[in-house]
Amino acid sequence: RQGYEDSHWQYPAASYGDDYTYQSHQWQPVAWQGDRGLRQREPYSNGSNHQDQHYYRGYHPNLATKPPGQDRMQTYESYEESSVLAVRKERAGGETLSSTSGEAGGQPQEPSLLLQYRESGLSSSGYELSQYIRDGADHCDPALSGTWSLAQAGGPLVSSPAPVVPLKFSLPHTAVCFGAGGQLVLVCPQHPAEGQLACVELHSLEVILHDTKELEELKAFPGPLAREDLHKVDVITFCQQKIATSCDLSTQRGRDSSLLWKLLVLLCRQNGSMVGSDIAELLMQDCRCREKYKRQNPAANLIGLTDDEWMSRQSGTLDLITGEVTPVVETQAQIVEKFTKLLYYGRKKDALVWAMRNQLWGHALFLSSKMDPRTYSWVLTGFTSTLATNDPLQTLFQLMSGRIPQAALCCGDATWGDWRPHLAVMLSNKVGDMELNHRAIVTLGDTLAGKGAVEAAHFCYLMADIPFGYFGAKADHMALLGSSHRQAFTQFARTEAIQRTEIFEYCQQLRQPKSFLLPFQVYKLLYASRLADYGLPAQALQYCEQIATVLLGQDLASHPILAQQVTKLAERLKLSDPLLLEMPEQDQTLEPDWLVELRACCQEWEVR
Repeated sequence: RQGYEDSHWQYPAASYGDDYTYQSHQWQPVAWQGDRGLRQREPYSNGSNHQDQHYYRGYHPNLATKPPGQDRMQTYESYEESSVLAVRKERAGGETLSSTSGEAGGQPQEPSLLLQYRESGLSSSGYELSQYIRDGADHCDPALSGTWSLAQAGGPLVSSPAPVVPLKFSLPHTAVCFGAGGQLVLVCPQHPAEGQLACVELHSLEVILHDTKELEELKAFPGPLAREDLHKVDVITFCQQKIATSCDLSTQRGRDSSLLWKLLVLLCRQNGSMVGSDIAELLMQDCRCREKYKRQNPAANLIGLTDDEWMSRQSGTLDLITGEVTPVVETQAQIVEKFTKLLYYGRKKDALVWAMRNQLWGHALFLSSKMDPRTYSWVLTGFTSTLATNDPLQTLFQLMSGRIPQAALCCGDATWGDWRPHLAVMLSNKVGDMELNHRAIVTLGDTLAGKGAVEAAHFCYLMADIPFGYFGAKADHMALLGSSHRQAFTQFARTEAIQRTEIFEYCQQLRQPKSFLLPFQVYKLLYASRLADYGLPAQALQYCEQIATVLLGQDLASHPILAQQVTKLAERLKLSDPLLLEMPEQDQTLEPDWLVELRACCQEWEVR
């Protein structure tokens, strides 16, 4: 409007609402309905000079100067006709209402609503609401309006202004809100002013959402797992149910997910402790099929022979050293006998070549180990060249040679096959250099993570004792067990991933009762809020207590926001504590000690 500094309240051009459908729902304040009905008896029509100039002077002074036909206000003809009939009834009763009666009698004119809004400092949007939404006066009893009037009551014939704050809704409607106790509060659409009883309904969210997948997933988990009445058999049963229902063993990812659940079962049974041989047995059991790694003959150049010389020494040819013809088929005894004859003549090099050609690697390695180191390395290289590239023996020999195995850099694709045998051989055969062993396992995990095998990568990280990190720290290896923190948070913080990580924390506590995962506490709070949203406030409060116990044992300054959020949620859920039912009625207003202490620590931190 003119004179207002806020540009958001400027009206659009007059042609904008000429034919707009919703303009028919505009209603006019009570103060000028009678005046308008007396001044004009004809229905409104576009292009005619029908607007009440007094109304524009009182309510919209900026529109009073606009030419006719530019008006934005339109009403239904039926509404106009009903207004005319109402005025005629009032005249029949001897009452005449006119907005100009005050001016004719010399009485001062009532100030406009716009001026009242300006003087009171209120927003002028109250008039606009009255144009689009019915006023409360539209719902008055028609019987009362027909039997009572100002003239009969002896009151002055003056028009009263419309209410300063119009009703927000035209009709009684249903209002709902969510309560912290797992309830949905519903206010029924009653009208107490008309004698109807007010009705408020309380519904349990647990009952409303009883058939949803999310609620079933939350209720199936036996959390929180730090309860004294929890037995680890319940946790093992839950893991086994997860393996049977949510792991598709026909896919690689399903088998990796099943392996993680089986690892948690093993940790529960062994109270959080494990050794390499136990994990190797688990890995080989989960191996879908034992691959047959193809052996090959040693390369000719490794034993000092050209391809032609290698072919000339095949079976059925004359041996120039011994002067004998090599039989077509040689038994193991004949091969060893010829190896011995070569040593009779002192031909160690020829004996090594013969042993390597006929797979007598034990004889060749022992003989070369008693010779010079260069010869031993030459025989050892010839032996490893006979192994397939993806053979787990290659991984072991490379690790024992002080190198990062090639499998740690290449596993995860179809050409290399399954990654489990390579990890099993690294875990079961620890080399002297523990740092090398650790780096090899972490490298294998990084390779698998880079190829999308998140569950497999996290299995490797657990074997290497990699600590848990945070969602925002992308350089960390893992934040939730079995979920990549490099994806969107809604996909990352899945309920299953939080439950799986809590089970791992529980397994650690079986070995060390006071241990916990500090970065995991924020996801416990998220899980508690989900429990409250789905109508399980008692479990949510228990999670808040566990988080508070962990935070009170730490420096609160390191996680101040987490402590404040836990306090806020616990204050809303504190009346859901089952212990309150056992307390005397006069003590039910007391708060748990951990909540009082946590709030005091938060206030102290804020002051500091």
